[in-house]
Amino acid sequence: MARRRPATLQRGLAESEGSERIAPGSQSADRRAKLAGAARPCPAEAALCYPPRVLVRGRTLLFLAIGGALVGAGGDAGAFPHVIKKGETLAQIAERTYGRVEMEQLLVAANGLDAGGGVPIVAGMRLEVPALGHHRVSAGETWAALALDLLGDERRSDALALANASMPWLTPADGQEIVIPYNLRVVAGGNDSLLTIAYRYLGARDKAWMLDGYNHRRGEPVRAGDLVLVPLSDLALTAEGKAEAASAGALVRTESAGKARDAQRRVQAELPQLAAEVRGGRWADAVARGNRMLGYGDLARPEVAAIQRGLTEAYVALDAAGLAETACTAWREADPAATLDPVELSPKILRACVSAAGIRPAPPPATAEPTSTAPVEPTPLRSLRRSPAGGEPPRRREGGGR
Repeated sequence: MARRRPATLQRGLAESEGSERIAPGSQSADRRAKLAGAARPCPAEAALCYPPRVLVRGRTLLFLAIGGALVGAGGDAGAFPHVIKKGETLAQIAERTYGRVEMEQLLVAANGLDAGGGVPIVAGMRLEVPALGHHRVSAGETWAALALDLLGDERRSDALALANASMPWLTPADGQEIVIPYNLRVVAGGNDSLLTIAYRYLGARDKAWMLDGYNHRRGEPVRAGDLVLVPLSDLALTAEGKAEAASAGALVRTESAGKARDAQRRVQAELPQLAAEVRGGRWADAVARGNRMLGYGDLARPEVAAIQRGLTEAYVALDAAGLAETACTAWREADPAATLDPVELSPKILRACVSAAGIRPAPPPATAEPTSTAPVEPTPLRSLRRSPAGGEPPRRREGGGR
């Protein structure tokens, strides 16, 4: 049974110039002359036609316009353009960009090449190549706020969080680099459902529930012509794909600029080993690993704090007081809410952190110093003897008598 053309595309075709259908296998010279230059089988210079169906006059430009409009909706930061070269096929582009030939169908869907009767690709045509975007989280951002900014709706926070191995009720770390899924626009055909779309692009029918929530359908079945957004997060690029993304101008937060995320994932994998080395008393190994992890690249603040805390303990154990103070300062700068708990930290660590913060014990209160006055000679006891009437004391008579 012939596939029913989506209603939205039918309306567009009705308005297009010369929307008359060519009968399959027609050999009429008059009819061929009437439609010359409009509807024809795939030209010799076309690498492929998707799919090889009945062609419609004027439909190439029309479907390219429709595909461009759908591509523009949503503004995925990760996509980058590719200009088709002579003799190039979509399968070759898919294998070179993603390392998987089966990703050809993604290129077809992203560029509307399967719309209506199909669009041939020719040398010089500009394609959109889907890729992931990236975003560096700032302090205070939530998954809901990020979903509103990056995916157009805060209710898509669950899909964004799950794409980054998190949960929507958890707060993303300050400085964390997250993946932005690519919103693939799929125009449903007459026989399509969320089950078939989920299987075709996500590889599993049981992900239809996710598409239902992502598109806010509330269980409503899809109909021919409905636009369904499919969030894709499994779009890793090959080295050639990253190089092309960079040369195409996708330099800021695309797959080619995901170095910070790679560094953060490496650090997350090594943090348990750093903690084990600190607990096990392997101080030199901990110092070497911690400094190596800091050199991986741009890290999230919690990751920097965890590394610097481990370095603080290792330096203290190695009696490197200056390095311990520096590490503790960096630890508390990355985590201002950190507390110096005397139950968890040893006195030596507390001393290093207190010194690093410039806190010194208060000096004892100064005692009053005696004034520098001339010494007073003691008064003889006899001078303190007073007369009975309160006058001068009696004087001893000459000769020792009274």
